[in-house]
Amino acid sequence: MSMDDRVKIVLSLLDEHYPQQVKCYLDYETLWQLLIATILSAQCTDDRVNMVTPELFKQYPTVKHFAEANQTDLEKAIHSTGFYRNKAKNIIGCCRLLLEKYNGEVPKDIDELTALPGVGRKTANVIRGNIYKIPSVVVDTHVKRISNRLHFTTHQDPTKIEFDLMELLPKDHWIRYNTQVIAHGRKVCIARSPKCEQCFLLPYCPYGLESRKTMIKNK
Repeated sequence: MSMDDRVKIVLSLLDEHYPQQVKCYLDYETLWQLLIATILSAQCTDDRVNMVTPELFKQYPTVKHFAEANQTDLEKAIHSTGFYRNKAKNIIGCCRLLLEKYNGEVPKDIDELTALPGVGRKTANVIRGNIYKIPSVVVDTHVKRISNRLHFTTHQDPTKIEFDLMELLPKDHWIRYNTQVIAHGRKVCIARSPKCEQCFLLPYCPYGLESRKTMIKNK
């Protein structure tokens, strides 16, 4: 089976088993809140971020409040998300730049977004895909792991994976591939103990097929 045929089947199965509507797993009400939540999500689970942001956004209700925040106080507010010193510094710097250069609005251009402190391509693509509906590939830990297991990429670097997937996947799947793969990674294709025998992608997954061979051989 060719790679193109395998990709088509995998995407069709993902559409069959998971909603095609794009779902953001971070809670937010405004665009700038999603930006800050995504910065906080680095090396942290979305669930943990969602536990922190309701109180955080009450304490800092505008971009201006974040821009003028005392870094030590902000560090305390986001402590449980990890890497809190760097995240607090980046959030303050990011919000200051938003005010100085964009009148408090969040830009949509990929280069302008990645020029903001604490904003890499993943964060930028979350904003572009979820808010501006610009076809974007978001590479998080689930996309990295599952795309490698499917042999959709051989890279570990998120940027290289992003460009591999942009070339491999049709544009209309770029955004929802991420949210569907997150759902699959949480339920089935778990990092340490994937449930390969229960996986509807097994016949098309080189990693799963090899794991099954090893299991049968060791019985």
